[in-house]
Amino acid sequence: MNFIIALENAFKQKENKGNAFAMAKYMKNNFSFFGIKTEERRRIFKEIWKENKQEVSANPREIALALYSKQEREFHYCAIEILIKELKVNYKKEDIQLIEKLIGNNSWWDSVDTISKYILGEYLLEFPLETKNVIERFSKSENMWLNRSAILFQLNYKQKTNADFLFSECLKQAHSKEFFIQKAIGWALREYAKTNPEAVKNFVLEANLKPLSTKEALKNICCP
Repeated sequence: MNFIIALENAFKQKENKGNAFAMAKYMKNNFSFFGIKTEERRRIFKEIWKENKQEVSANPREIALALYSKQEREFHYCAIEILIKELKVNYKKEDIQLIEKLIGNNSWWDSVDTISKYILGEYLLEFPLETKNVIERFSKSENMWLNRSAILFQLNYKQKTNADFLFSECLKQAHSKEFFIQKAIGWALREYAKTNPEAVKNFVLEANLKPLSTKEALKNICCP
């Protein structure tokens, strides 16, 4: 694909090994990097995307998967950004398979959180009748990142948030020892508290969450 070839060539030209080392270290050496900082990476990406707009728009899923299979983390970010833009209000019901694959592969907080909020969340707004089955499956999965996504998918919902669903998912994972799950619970509740602080405060005070989850959830709420 011309787009991917052009993107790869551009990234190689801008490779910075010093930055790459620091970026990989920040990500606990889970991924390798070209060492291109976010602003520059997006500038290059958008320029090449614009030059290959027709190809990307015609094949967003195939291009995203191809990028996601590559080693360097910058490619993964580009894949996610393509799907956020190209699939919004254009999801297909079977796209949940693609979404699950992205969450379950090359997984770390940076990719999973973005996918959960901007892709999984948008997909379920378009297919609300799928929400119960999808989130229950993700919540019961042995994959911790799918569990996290089940908690975070409503982050962007605000008044559209289904509070019963949010609280239920938090309770399912309330006793998890996983740092990323405890943080997710606190983050999701803290975000919903911007819309309904009283409901969040009452839930947290009764839910017996882990201390980290409680601290994060109530960070912006005054409690007696």
